[in-house]
Amino acid sequence: MSSIPKIETQSQAQIRAYQEAQIPNLLAYLQQHSKFYQKHFEAHQIDISKVKTIEDLAQIPVTTKDDLQTHNDDFLCVDKSKIFDFVTTSGTLGEPVTFAMTDKDIQRLAYNEYISFACADGNDSDIYQLMVTMDRRFMAGLAYYSGIRKLGAGIVRVGPGNPGLQFDTIERIKPTALITVPSFILKLIEYAEKNGIDYKKSSIKKAVCIGESLRNADFSLNTLGQKIKDKWDIELYSTYASTEMGTAFTECSAGQGGHHHPEMIIVEFLDENDQAVGEGQAGEVTITTIGVEAMPLLRFKTGDICYHYTEPCTCGRNTMRLGPVIGRKKQMIKYKGTTLYPPALYDLLNEIEDVENYIVEVSTNAIGTDDILIYVGTRKASESFEKKIKDYFRTKLRVAPSIIFENPEIIHHKQFPEMSRKPITFIDKR
Repeated sequence: MSSIPKIETQSQAQIRAYQEAQIPNLLAYLQQHSKFYQKHFEAHQIDISKVKTIEDLAQIPVTTKDDLQTHNDDFLCVDKSKIFDFVTTSGTLGEPVTFAMTDKDIQRLAYNEYISFACADGNDSDIYQLMVTMDRRFMAGLAYYSGIRKLGAGIVRVGPGNPGLQFDTIERIKPTALITVPSFILKLIEYAEKNGIDYKKSSIKKAVCIGESLRNADFSLNTLGQKIKDKWDIELYSTYASTEMGTAFTECSAGQGGHHHPEMIIVEFLDENDQAVGEGQAGEVTITTIGVEAMPLLRFKTGDICYHYTEPCTCGRNTMRLGPVIGRKKQMIKYKGTTLYPPALYDLLNEIEDVENYIVEVSTNAIGTDDILIYVGTRKASESFEKKIKDYFRTKLRVAPSIIFENPEIIHHKQFPEMSRKPITFIDKR
């Protein structure tokens, strides 16, 4: 229990009291230092002295990604001379946004990742193989590196791609854990099988997986997670995070959702009208940061739709847990009367044998509705295979997208353009 922060084992009432004690300090800080929130409070006639509880936050209109893109500099609360590191968001839902961090913010980030890796059963005897870039203005690589150092574990920085170098590193260094996008684990397995590498007898015991979901809404492994486990029986831990929140939700060994770190952020789940939804209802993850110095955020809507769970976990934590991301609000597709999110399409494509990789492209057709085109990487292209894919989609989702077959290597290059930090599997042309 010593690796679990005390606040995470306290009652939900105590956790709530702790968070509500932070609200006046945060609002006063924003009132004094943030040009954006000064204008925000004034425009909406907000009396911050009357905002004392999490429910009271509803008096303050939400902050959106559009606000961050349009007024980026106005969110900065410190002089530029105090900035330690500059990063940008990945730009998944629009133009990348610049984020600045002070030395204090870097320390906060390191603490978050330290308790997150500890949540995923990490300790100082582990050696982590980091398959994420440390450069390209990417916060995640820096965060993982800083957190592992604080954990006292070993780290070997290999970066993304290059399966040959990954296995050479595994052989030389004998790491115990991978930090990677889960679909890349399948690429590693494929490479190992082609090159006679006995990966199952390697030193790797677990993987902390980023960027892609491993689980269904009921926490069972989804197709991607199950494909990995069927081939390589290592422990898999999902984690969800974003640059804006500077915080991660990481699974423990129970695999029942990512644990909230209440020292880091206050979380609300809101519907399309910015009203709170209850447990058992999907809501947009909306965060208020705690302890951020350079660019704190208040009621920031992440765009990610999730379920949340409040019953205590078997690991001893009493914190709220976040379910897998159902989809991103702006990526919702309305296709032939059916509402879909891209992950539902990914899950089906991952289930179809001989589909090696794919890119989903959504556009607006001549009558103003959504069209779905899927570029499928396969070595088995034929009319009968196209029919098989479409029939499978009709069975599972009642609708079938358009299909274009391409060589898997071409799809791979499109998924990983030169400056990309994450695999591109969704292109929105609407």
